[in-house]
Amino acid sequence: MRFTRQVTCASACSPRLKVSRATVWLLALLVALPVFANPQVEELLAADTPPDGIVFEIVEGDEEALATLLPRLNEIIERLRDRFPDIDLAIVSHGGEQFALQHKYRHEYAPIHTEVKSLVDDSVPVHVCGTHAGWYGVTPEDFPGYVDVSPSGPAQIRQYEALGFTKIIISGND
Repeated sequence: MRFTRQVTCASACSPRLKVSRATVWLLALLVALPVFANPQVEELLAADTPPDGIVFEIVEGDEEALATLLPRLNEIIERLRDRFPDIDLAIVSHGGEQFALQHKYRHEYAPIHTEVKSLVDDSVPVHVCGTHAGWYGVTPEDFPGYVDVSPSGPAQIRQYEALGFTKIIISGND
């Protein structure tokens, strides 16, 4: 088959994409919204004074969930610290995602381990639930030293709340 200049230009050089005005407005709105907006976080950022601290609760059934949740959490932490530089923060993971933090998975989940270590080095303690781990035969010694194994994730959260921390749930549904 022989292509002429007219056929080539008409079919390949000038495709016409039709986009409705509603689509354009929706895309503009999405770009304008803060990345990974969480209503609770937005409310805290709008406040005149910070809470005594924030404890982030993560409970997901998926071992790989931290791969997507930690970058979102890092962005939230950055925004909170930009607004309130001295705010105390902590993370409590007490679902299936905590198992990715085991020492034996440091290579398989290297980016997750790197992010958690960075958070801890930046004064954000990361706790996992010893009770949940124990149900699956995982001991505190199975986690690296930078991960604190609390006897109970929910009890750890209650301790933070007793200190005046605000709990924010971080999930894959945000």
